[in-house]
Amino acid sequence: MRAAVLGSPIEHSKSPLLHLAAYRALGLDDWTYERILCTGEQLPDLVSGLDSDWVGLSVTMPGKVAALNVADERTDRAVLAGSANTLVRTATGWRADCTDVDGVAGALVEAGIVDLTGRSVLVVGAGGTSRPAIVALAGLGAVSVTVVARSAERAQDTLACAKATGMAADFVTITDPNLAGVAARAAVAVSTVPAVGVEPVAAAVAHAPVVLDAIYDPWPTPLATAVETAGGTVISGVQMLLNQAYGQVEQFTGKPAPRAAMRAAI
Repeated sequence: MRAAVLGSPIEHSKSPLLHLAAYRALGLDDWTYERILCTGEQLPDLVSGLDSDWVGLSVTMPGKVAALNVADERTDRAVLAGSANTLVRTATGWRADCTDVDGVAGALVEAGIVDLTGRSVLVVGAGGTSRPAIVALAGLGAVSVTVVARSAERAQDTLACAKATGMAADFVTITDPNLAGVAARAAVAVSTVPAVGVEPVAAAVAHAPVVLDAIYDPWPTPLATAVETAGGTVISGVQMLLNQAYGQVEQFTGKPAPRAAMRAAI
Protein backbone atom coordinates (compact mmCIF):
# COMPACT_ATOMS: atom_id res chain seq x y z
CA MET A 1 0.00 0.00 0.00
CA ARG A 2 1.08 3.59 -0.63
CA ALA A 3 0.71 6.87 1.25
CA ALA A 4 2.35 10.28 1.06
CA VAL A 5 2.48 13.83 2.36
CA LEU A 6 1.54 16.60 -0.06
CA GLY A 7 2.69 20.19 0.24
CA SER A 8 4.80 23.03 -1.08
CA PRO A 9 7.51 23.28 0.13
CA ILE A 10 7.76 19.66 1.24
CA GLU A 11 11.42 18.68 1.56
CA HIS A 12 11.48 19.65 5.26
CA SER A 13 8.60 17.35 6.24
CA LYS A 14 9.27 14.83 9.00
CA SER A 15 6.06 12.93 8.24
CA PRO A 16 7.86 10.16 6.32
CA LEU A 17 9.98 9.43 9.41
CA LEU A 18 6.87 9.08 11.57
CA HIS A 19 4.72 7.09 9.17
CA LEU A 20 7.43 4.68 8.03
CA ALA A 21 8.43 4.01 11.64
CA ALA A 22 4.77 3.29 12.41
CA TYR A 23 4.27 0.99 9.44
CA ARG A 24 7.38 -1.04 10.24
CA ALA A 25 6.40 -1.32 13.91
CA LEU A 26 2.99 -2.59 12.77
CA GLY A 27 4.58 -5.18 10.50
CA LEU A 28 3.48 -3.40 7.31
CA ASP A 29 6.85 -3.86 5.66
CA ASP A 30 5.59 -3.36 2.10
CA TRP A 31 3.87 -0.03 2.82
CA THR A 32 5.52 3.11 1.45
CA TYR A 33 5.22 6.79 2.34
CA GLU A 34 6.78 9.59 0.32
CA ARG A 35 6.93 13.36 -0.05
CA ILE A 36 5.13 14.87 -3.05
CA LEU A 37 5.55 18.51 -4.02
CA CYS A 38 2.00 19.76 -4.57
CA THR A 39 0.24 23.12 -4.38
CA GLY A 40 -3.41 23.60 -3.55
CA GLU A 41 -4.18 24.18 -7.21
CA GLN A 42 -2.47 20.94 -8.22
CA LEU A 43 -4.04 18.80 -5.50
CA PRO A 44 -7.40 17.91 -7.14
CA ASP A 45 -5.80 16.51 -10.30
CA LEU A 46 -3.14 14.66 -8.32
CA VAL A 47 -5.66 13.02 -6.00
CA SER A 48 -8.02 12.04 -8.82
CA GLY A 49 -5.17 10.32 -10.62
CA LEU A 50 -4.19 7.98 -7.76
CA ASP A 51 -5.04 4.31 -8.13
CA SER A 52 -6.36 1.94 -5.47
CA ASP A 53 -2.86 1.24 -4.10
CA TRP A 54 -3.05 4.63 -2.39
CA VAL A 55 -4.67 4.38 1.04
CA GLY A 56 -4.05 7.79 2.52
CA LEU A 57 -2.58 11.24 2.13
CA SER A 58 -1.27 13.70 4.67
CA VAL A 59 -1.72 17.28 3.52
CA THR A 60 0.31 20.26 4.65
CA MET A 61 0.28 23.84 3.48
CA PRO A 62 -0.91 25.16 1.11
CA GLY A 63 -3.34 22.37 0.25
CA LYS A 64 -5.56 21.93 3.32
CA VAL A 65 -8.59 23.77 1.98
CA ALA A 66 -8.24 22.05 -1.40
CA ALA A 67 -8.10 18.68 0.38
CA LEU A 68 -11.36 19.43 2.16
CA ASN A 69 -13.03 20.42 -1.08
CA VAL A 70 -11.82 17.44 -3.13
CA ALA A 71 -13.13 14.85 -0.65
CA ASP A 72 -16.27 12.79 -1.22
CA GLU A 73 -17.08 12.88 2.50
CA ARG A 74 -15.88 15.03 5.39
CA THR A 75 -15.77 14.68 9.15
CA ASP A 76 -17.67 17.24 11.20
CA ARG A 77 -14.50 18.69 12.68
CA ALA A 78 -12.90 19.12 9.26
CA VAL A 79 -15.97 21.04 8.12
CA LEU A 80 -15.92 23.15 11.29
CA ALA A 81 -12.23 23.91 10.83
CA GLY A 82 -12.61 24.49 7.10
CA SER A 83 -9.41 22.52 6.69
CA ALA A 84 -8.28 18.95 6.08
CA ASN A 85 -4.79 17.60 6.66
CA THR A 86 -5.88 13.98 6.12
CA LEU A 87 -7.41 12.17 3.14
CA VAL A 88 -8.33 8.53 3.65
CA ARG A 89 -9.34 6.14 0.86
CA THR A 90 -12.82 4.69 1.31
CA ALA A 91 -14.96 2.33 -0.72
CA THR A 92 -16.57 5.31 -2.42
CA GLY A 93 -13.68 7.78 -2.76
CA TRP A 94 -11.85 9.94 -0.22
CA ARG A 95 -12.77 11.02 3.32
CA ALA A 96 -11.35 14.29 4.67
CA ASP A 97 -10.45 14.70 8.32
CA CYS A 98 -8.52 17.25 10.37
CA THR A 99 -6.16 15.53 12.79
CA ASP A 100 -4.49 18.92 13.29
CA VAL A 101 -7.15 19.30 15.99
CA ASP A 102 -5.65 16.28 17.76
CA GLY A 103 -2.20 17.72 17.16
CA VAL A 104 -2.89 20.95 19.02
CA ALA A 105 -4.96 19.38 21.79
CA GLY A 106 -2.54 16.50 22.31
CA ALA A 107 0.52 18.76 22.47
CA LEU A 108 -1.15 20.96 25.06
CA VAL A 109 -2.39 18.04 27.16
CA GLU A 110 1.09 16.47 27.17
CA ALA A 111 2.39 19.79 28.51
CA GLY A 112 -0.16 19.72 31.33
CA ILE A 113 -2.77 22.01 29.78
CA VAL A 114 -5.80 19.76 30.17
CA ASP A 115 -8.58 22.20 31.05
CA LEU A 116 -9.11 25.70 29.66
CA THR A 117 -12.66 26.04 30.98
CA GLY A 118 -13.61 29.70 31.21
CA ARG A 119 -10.23 30.89 29.94
CA SER A 120 -9.15 33.19 27.14
CA VAL A 121 -6.59 32.15 24.54
CA LEU A 122 -4.54 33.75 21.76
CA VAL A 123 -4.03 32.46 18.21
CA VAL A 124 -1.39 34.05 16.00
CA GLY A 125 -2.12 33.75 12.28
CA ALA A 126 -5.20 33.26 10.15
CA GLY A 127 -4.14 30.54 7.75
CA GLY A 128 -5.07 26.89 7.40
CA THR A 129 -3.72 25.82 10.79
CA SER A 130 -5.34 28.61 12.80
CA ARG A 131 -8.85 27.17 12.53
CA PRO A 132 -7.97 23.63 13.70
CA ALA A 133 -6.13 25.28 16.59
CA ILE A 134 -9.30 27.16 17.52
CA VAL A 135 -11.39 23.99 17.35
CA ALA A 136 -8.89 22.26 19.64
CA LEU A 137 -8.82 25.14 22.14
CA ALA A 138 -12.62 25.25 22.22
CA GLY A 139 -12.63 21.51 22.88
CA LEU A 140 -10.44 22.08 25.94
CA GLY A 141 -12.99 24.57 27.27
CA ALA A 142 -11.68 27.99 26.17
CA VAL A 143 -14.48 30.57 25.99
CA SER A 144 -12.82 33.41 24.11
CA VAL A 145 -10.01 33.85 21.59
CA THR A 146 -8.08 36.79 20.23
CA VAL A 147 -6.77 36.28 16.71
CA VAL A 148 -3.60 38.12 15.70
CA ALA A 149 -3.22 38.74 11.97
CA ARG A 150 -2.17 41.38 9.47
CA SER A 151 -5.73 42.42 8.68
CA ALA A 152 -9.30 41.85 9.80
CA GLU A 153 -10.17 40.76 6.28
CA ARG A 154 -7.56 38.02 6.37
CA ALA A 155 -8.80 36.89 9.80
CA GLN A 156 -12.46 36.73 8.77
CA ASP A 157 -12.67 32.93 8.27
CA THR A 158 -10.72 32.25 11.45
CA LEU A 159 -13.00 34.51 13.49
CA ALA A 160 -16.06 32.84 11.94
CA CYS A 161 -14.68 29.44 12.93
CA ALA A 162 -14.23 30.63 16.52
CA LYS A 163 -17.81 31.87 16.68
CA ALA A 164 -19.05 28.58 15.21
CA THR A 165 -17.43 26.74 18.14
CA GLY A 166 -19.29 28.99 20.57
CA MET A 167 -16.27 31.08 21.57
CA ALA A 168 -16.28 34.86 21.72
CA ALA A 169 -13.78 36.15 19.18
CA ASP A 170 -11.74 39.33 18.89
CA PHE A 171 -9.07 40.53 16.48
CA VAL A 172 -5.88 42.56 16.84
CA THR A 173 -3.30 43.46 14.23
CA ILE A 174 0.32 42.43 14.53
CA THR A 175 1.17 46.09 15.16
CA ASP A 176 -1.31 46.60 18.00
CA PRO A 177 0.54 48.20 20.93
CA ASN A 178 -1.69 46.31 23.37
CA LEU A 179 -0.69 42.87 22.06
CA ALA A 180 1.66 42.12 24.95
CA GLY A 181 -1.14 42.78 27.42
CA VAL A 182 -3.57 40.61 25.49
CA ALA A 183 -1.00 37.80 25.47
CA ALA A 184 -0.38 38.15 29.20
CA ARG A 185 -4.09 37.68 29.91
CA ALA A 186 -4.30 34.54 27.74
CA ALA A 187 -3.96 31.12 29.33
CA VAL A 188 -2.32 29.78 26.17
CA ALA A 189 -1.05 31.20 22.90
CA VAL A 190 -0.80 29.15 19.71
CA SER A 191 1.29 30.49 16.84
CA THR A 192 0.53 29.07 13.41
CA VAL A 193 2.74 31.30 11.26
CA PRO A 194 6.25 30.72 9.87
CA ALA A 195 9.26 31.67 11.95
CA VAL A 196 9.99 34.79 9.91
CA GLY A 197 6.35 35.91 10.06
CA VAL A 198 6.11 35.72 13.84
CA GLU A 199 9.44 37.41 14.55
CA PRO A 200 8.01 40.97 14.70
CA VAL A 201 5.54 39.98 17.43
CA ALA A 202 7.62 37.37 19.23
CA ALA A 203 8.47 39.57 22.22
CA ALA A 204 4.82 40.56 22.70
CA VAL A 205 3.38 37.03 22.30
CA ALA A 206 6.02 35.74 24.73
CA HIS A 207 4.07 37.42 27.54
CA ALA A 208 1.68 34.44 27.39
CA PRO A 209 2.56 31.87 30.07
CA VAL A 210 2.34 28.90 27.66
CA VAL A 211 3.04 29.09 23.93
CA LEU A 212 2.63 26.33 21.35
CA ASP A 213 4.61 27.13 18.21
CA ALA A 214 3.31 25.01 15.33
CA ILE A 215 6.60 25.46 13.48
CA TYR A 216 9.33 22.87 14.09
CA ASP A 217 11.86 23.64 11.35
CA PRO A 218 13.97 25.65 11.93
CA TRP A 219 14.08 25.25 15.71
CA PRO A 220 14.25 27.12 17.93
CA THR A 221 12.13 29.78 16.26
CA PRO A 222 12.42 33.44 17.28
CA LEU A 223 9.18 32.97 19.20
CA ALA A 224 10.47 29.91 21.06
CA THR A 225 13.61 31.81 22.04
CA ALA A 226 11.56 34.80 23.21
CA VAL A 227 9.28 32.62 25.35
CA GLU A 228 12.23 30.87 27.00
CA THR A 229 13.91 34.21 27.67
CA ALA A 230 10.71 35.50 29.27
CA GLY A 231 10.53 32.43 31.51
CA GLY A 232 7.43 30.94 29.92
CA THR A 233 6.70 27.43 28.71
CA VAL A 234 7.20 26.77 25.00
CA ILE A 235 5.84 23.69 23.25
CA SER A 236 7.52 22.64 20.02
CA GLY A 237 5.61 22.01 16.83
CA VAL A 238 7.16 18.53 16.86
CA GLN A 239 4.69 17.61 19.60
CA MET A 240 1.82 18.83 17.45
CA LEU A 241 3.25 16.91 14.49
CA LEU A 242 3.40 13.70 16.51
CA ASN A 243 -0.12 14.01 17.88
CA GLN A 244 -1.68 14.71 14.49
CA ALA A 245 0.26 11.81 12.94
CA TYR A 246 -1.10 9.26 15.43
CA GLY A 247 -4.62 9.70 14.10
CA GLN A 248 -3.48 9.59 10.49
CA VAL A 249 -1.68 6.29 11.01
CA GLU A 250 -4.74 4.81 12.70
CA GLN A 251 -7.05 5.93 9.89
CA PHE A 252 -4.70 4.73 7.14
CA THR A 253 -3.95 1.33 8.69
CA GLY A 254 -6.96 0.55 10.89
CA LYS A 255 -4.54 -0.26 13.72
CA PRO A 256 -3.59 1.57 16.94
CA ALA A 257 -0.66 3.92 16.36
CA PRO A 258 2.64 2.61 17.79
CA ARG A 259 3.32 5.86 19.61
CA ALA A 260 6.62 4.91 21.20
CA ALA A 261 8.09 3.89 17.85
CA MET A 262 6.88 7.11 16.26
CA ARG A 263 8.31 9.29 19.03
CA ALA A 264 11.64 7.48 18.76
CA ALA A 265 11.79 8.23 15.02
CA ILE A 266 12.30 11.95 15.62
